[in-house]
Amino acid sequence: MDINCLSFLEKTAEKFPAKIAVSCKNKCLTFNQLTIYSKYLSRVIPSNKRNSPVAIFLPKSCDTLVAFTAVLYSGNFYAPIDVKTPISRLQHILKSLDPFLIITNTSLISKFSDISDCSILDIDEVDFTYINKCEVDNWTHVIDTDPVYCMHTSGSTGNPKGVLIPHKAVIDYIEWTVQNYQIDSSNKIANQVPFHFDISTLDIFLMFYTGATLHIVPESLFSFPVRLIEYLEKHEITFIFWVPSALSKVSNLKCLKSGNLPNLKFVLFCGEVMPTKCLNYWLNYLPNTIFSNLYGPTETTVASTFYTIDRVFSDSEHLPIGFPCRNTEILLLDQKNQLIKSGEIGEICIRGTGLALAYWRDKNKTEESFIQNPTHTNYPDLIYKTGDLARLNDNRELVFIGRKDTQIKHLGHRIELGEIETALNSLIEIMSCCVLYEHSQIICILESKVKTLNDNSLKNKLLELLPKYMVPSRFHQIDEMPLNQNGKIDRVQLKSLVNDGKY
Repeated sequence: MDINCLSFLEKTAEKFPAKIAVSCKNKCLTFNQLTIYSKYLSRVIPSNKRNSPVAIFLPKSCDTLVAFTAVLYSGNFYAPIDVKTPISRLQHILKSLDPFLIITNTSLISKFSDISDCSILDIDEVDFTYINKCEVDNWTHVIDTDPVYCMHTSGSTGNPKGVLIPHKAVIDYIEWTVQNYQIDSSNKIANQVPFHFDISTLDIFLMFYTGATLHIVPESLFSFPVRLIEYLEKHEITFIFWVPSALSKVSNLKCLKSGNLPNLKFVLFCGEVMPTKCLNYWLNYLPNTIFSNLYGPTETTVASTFYTIDRVFSDSEHLPIGFPCRNTEILLLDQKNQLIKSGEIGEICIRGTGLALAYWRDKNKTEESFIQNPTHTNYPDLIYKTGDLARLNDNRELVFIGRKDTQIKHLGHRIELGEIETALNSLIEIMSCCVLYEHSQIICILESKVKTLNDNSLKNKLLELLPKYMVPSRFHQIDEMPLNQNGKIDRVQLKSLVNDGKY
């Protein structure tokens, strides 16, 4: 029985010492090198600390994974921070996290000169050249309820909050994934999401667990989908777990051809709603590939439900988010925290092994979001209130409806903005869209392959899919949909532009 995530890597390194563990643009590390380099680096980390945060401020690379693993070998947990983070946000994260060490590199170290007085380790100054063996034992004292990482997500106040995930949650998630999809050492994983985004957890720890090789795809390729496909083919990629926006770029520009990606066995997606039109495009070219829609907030260790595509959906249909993953139960609750009746829409609330330990150093927010299971008071039994809405369809599959905070009341009708987006995304002209409700108006911001769309034509097409009261009153076409640091549509930026009168 594995009691911490490093036991995955230790077993794999013993079994496949010379196999490539991770490959990036100009560097590769074998499993033996990854363990030795990480252990060596861990000895630089103060030994008097345990279960304490180390901030990692590095571009996505092999060095970043060495830093993550070194922190785990030291008996502590890592907190990745986006290197593009604005200074004000960086200051807030460091203040709330209070790390005892920051690991960064020579080109980035100057960012901390005026905003932090904690110890800083420049990984570029560590010479790994002649290291053949290095043993440490701090990690052997780590148990499964200890934290493995802290990911920062945006809070309702605009301030980032640190989600603290324990080893047992990652262990359960990875073991379930391996069993559910039959992943083994022959797989080649192509990483898309940043390492400060929790979806990357699967890429990293699948590599640890199975001995699969992790390829860090150059970020620039996602702006050039044809070259991206060439990369996947060149490296014989078998497994991807990407956000739908990355998959949509390929489908929107029609980059796939018959015979493309013959090795790709698994396409998993998560993080936002997958436009069914985009999925159907991929399915058309890869009919033998397994496609799976995963759902889950950062607070429940990446994924809590899954639906592996097993039937045909029209472009205007909602994809189910399916069924609970292992050791997970989904409760759909109403506004009074009572179980909904059949056919009703309720808030997704999650219980199980995947729950985060807490929001780091934020007791009030933790107690607000992680509450006692309202179905009983017999013993402590926490659930996480996601703020997401769902219902069960006729197949007893969960269908994501949208966020509680995007459910609006308009002209006397209760409307879910996500339903409007699903209808828009089914139209052949639309490449990407975002629907907002501002100033008592439903506003659609869209990206299209048609240079000048006719608003009346769009409204008429939507009237075939939606009631009149749900059709946006304003459309604004832009050249390219802005994405946030995690590759999702940047709704905050779009809302700000609408309120500033620019859209």
